[in-house]
Amino acid sequence: MNVTFRQLRLFLALAETGSVSRAAARLHVTQPTASAQLKELTEAIGLPLHEVISRRVHLTDAGRSLAQTARDMMMAWEAFEQHVDQVKGLSRGRLRIAAVSTAKYFIPRLVGSFCKLHPAIDVSLEVLNRDGVVARLKENLDEIYIMSMPPDFIDLEDEVFMENPLVLIAARQAFQPSRLPRTLADLRGQRFILREQGSGTRMATDQHFRTHRFTPDVRLELGSNEAIKEAVAGGLGLGVISLHALNGTGGLRDLRRLDVEGFPISSRWHVVHPRAKQLSPIAQAFRGHLLARTQR
Repeated sequence: MNVTFRQLRLFLALAETGSVSRAAARLHVTQPTASAQLKELTEAIGLPLHEVISRRVHLTDAGRSLAQTARDMMMAWEAFEQHVDQVKGLSRGRLRIAAVSTAKYFIPRLVGSFCKLHPAIDVSLEVLNRDGVVARLKENLDEIYIMSMPPDFIDLEDEVFMENPLVLIAARQAFQPSRLPRTLADLRGQRFILREQGSGTRMATDQHFRTHRFTPDVRLELGSNEAIKEAVAGGLGLGVISLHALNGTGGLRDLRRLDVEGFPISSRWHVVHPRAKQLSPIAQAFRGHLLARTQR
């Protein structure tokens, strides 16, 4: 097959954007040029690679396989470029990180301190819910993944780098000081506002309640810590969120932490990547930076 790197980059952009025009814009070529190169690529492969349905591109089975192959090749080439730069004494390239949404309270600062040390490095940071990060992990879209509950069905290189205590919060005026709850039994009859099913916080919370044979009366399930804090401050119930979510965003102004037996729930932050994946020099450097800064 006579296939060029440019064609593979263009097809990968098509797979990621779902549009020939957006793929062309990403690679700074005209749409007719992009269409011509994609046609040449399809002819070289000898199988249909994509089809357009309702004005959106959908990959065929062969197209999905080619997109994964192209992604692996591009990552391998970037790693080689970084290795060459490292030998030359340079430090440039791209780092791809995916992190669960609660990590947004601390990961940008760690990325920022890393970029100050390596100003020529470009960082792509995807912040998603846990399901989104796991999906990217399965597709090998990034190099470093940050989460609190790594999946157990993927063989991972996994290291804990920081504690992630989950705290119980209530509206500041929800309880009289003399009647603050002290045990889980004191919480019976209270309504709860929890993270959505599948999130790391919810998984750890559900496991904690099961262990203590406590069934919470769940009033709301919300997809963000900010939404939970607002709902709790509004008197809709008690919430369980990461302690990190109380830092730098108004904190406990309208809320109070409840000192209930069994809280905070023990949870930890993990930095992971597939065990079979060879990290690029930049990814290795960031992983080391992350571990050094947080352990210090």
